Amino acid sequence: MSVRRLAEASLQPASFAFNRANAAAAKQWIKKYPKGREQSAIIPLLMLAQEQEGWVTKAAIETISDMLDMPYIRGLEVATFYTQYQLNPVGTRAHIQVCGTTPCMLRGSEALMDVCRSKIHHDQFHTNDKGTLSWEEVECLGACVNAPMLMIFRDTFEDLTPERLAEIIDLYDAGKGATVKPGPQNGRITSEPANGLTTLKSEKAILKATRDRETRAATKAAKDAGPAAAAAASVPPAAPAAPAPVAPSNASKPKTDAVETNPALKSPSATKVAPAAEKAASVAAPLHSAANANKAEPQVEDVSKQRKGPKNKAEPASAFKAPEAKVKPAKAAKPSPGNRSRPTGKKPV
Repeated sequence: MSVRRLAEASLQPASFAFNRANAAAAKQWIKKYPKGREQSAIIPLLMLAQEQEGWVTKAAIETISDMLDMPYIRGLEVATFYTQYQLNPVGTRAHIQVCGTTPCMLRGSEALMDVCRSKIHHDQFHTNDKGTLSWEEVECLGACVNAPMLMIFRDTFEDLTPERLAEIIDLYDAGKGATVKPGPQNGRITSEPANGLTTLKSEKAILKATRDRETRAATKAAKDAGPAAAAAASVPPAAPAAPAPVAPSNASKPKTDAVETNPALKSPSATKVAPAAEKAASVAAPLHSAANANKAEPQVEDVSKQRKGPKNKAEPASAFKAPEAKVKPAKAAKPSPGNRSRPTGKKPV
């Protein structure tokens, strides 16, 4: 991650103050946050300062931090973290941000940067001789369909060629940047296909207002032509016959008297028969045999755990047992020869 530092002290102005319009806008931004959370407004306030001065100065960061009652270091953290803030002076008439992400790169953004190098400065973030223009390479600007593109202040210029960018730079350098129309520079509208529309060429199919307008125009023309034409026009055209619905196939369903497959129980039912007649024509279900149901494959029957009958709890000889479980219970202690008063096998009271 690149280190972003403030401009040199020799370039920093002594003070900063919002003009009347931006001061009112700053108050509106601060009011959008609850009491005690006014510091969240630092991002839009820094953008207001950049739009006013062209770049974010140290004095602007400190003034905004005082407005929001926050330490200077917090304001410096925000300003140096986000690349949208220019920490050094940029062109007074235009700072050109050329997109260099993959879609624009594949469509010729390198050629656009070469134009900036030749007409402004060889290095990024440096102004031209008059201080009116500067440029930088940025990440995706969000108009990949119209690549290659760039942004000047808040306006985007898309579908660019090196020749067209050279013209735009000359216009901004001459102070005529307001005459350049933002958006695609090859004549297409927004992000439609470059070779023209191929679908949705007419609004008739999607706008009801257009269809209603045509119906009223046809009715008026028919009235002007005569009563017969009006009568013919009032009759709506016959709708094309809808194709007959295809019934679902029952090829994979067995014919039984079960509720799921009984056609007599469907609603609405195409088959009107009595359940007894349906049962007579159905295939009888196999008889239930508990013995057969309990049988399994020989490999399954050989296991120790059976479905019925006594459960054999055989355990291998090598099964682990706790040491205390292996100890045999101790026999009742015999009285010592010196104590003949205590009966054998009885506990003392």
